[in-house]
Amino acid sequence: MHYIGAHVSAAGGVHNAVENAVAIGANAFALFTKNQKQWQAPPLSEEQIALFKEAMERHNFKAHQVLPHDSYLINLGNPDPVKREVSVNAFILEMQRVQQLGLDRLNFHPGAHLKLIDPDECMLLISKGIDAAIEATEGVYPVIETTAGQGSALGRTFEEIAQIIEHSKHPEMIGVCLDTCHIFAAGYDIRSVEGFNAVMDQFEKLIGFDRLMGVHLNDAKSEHGSRVDRHAPLGEGNLGLLPFQIMMRDPRFENVPLILETNDPDLWSQEIQLLRNFAED
Repeated sequence: MHYIGAHVSAAGGVHNAVENAVAIGANAFALFTKNQKQWQAPPLSEEQIALFKEAMERHNFKAHQVLPHDSYLINLGNPDPVKREVSVNAFILEMQRVQQLGLDRLNFHPGAHLKLIDPDECMLLISKGIDAAIEATEGVYPVIETTAGQGSALGRTFEEIAQIIEHSKHPEMIGVCLDTCHIFAAGYDIRSVEGFNAVMDQFEKLIGFDRLMGVHLNDAKSEHGSRVDRHAPLGEGNLGLLPFQIMMRDPRFENVPLILETNDPDLWSQEIQLLRNFAED
């Protein structure tokens, strides 16, 4: 089964994310459980939690079809101990909100060294932050997103993500989200059948498809290897449609949320149908 959707709005209450996903014909979705540009948020009320769970049940959504995303402010690898503690505490809070909603994963960008510490040291700090969040929750998997490598952001290579997982005391609890735009901008060329297969062979060898808990489906305005994160609608960027055709016919991408983060929400319903057509071809 292919679970295809988009990162939808939760404005007005987290339960609205479910309704917004249904409105575009999605059977998967991503959401922020709080304002992604603020540190603080009021706790989820019992009513909000109940409304979300009721909407999930009414529309036949299960936890594995949903890929919540954390705040963009969080940097688990911040070299400043005080600022890092703020990030770790915020990450724990986000993991707890996911657990309250009955969901089982939280997608996040690993972190950045800000050119103040060695990348290896930063990855160790990220792993410690992940462990703290795992230990403060139950049944919620932190899902590391592949990054484009802008600035000092880590997670650009499969090796870096594997190293973060390896440092963890709870590696069995860590998942990974592949972002097609990010890996392309990071230097992985998936524009041909041969290239796609070679990249996925690397992913399997270094990380493993058993860790795949989400995919972000984005074309790329950015150039190959540019380390610039710029999304484009499917088929309108430098990736073209072929990688998405290949992916939709690859059984390794079934049963995980495939999430559009393309930059024109008006196209999402068409893009979802396009992806379904690829899967059926």
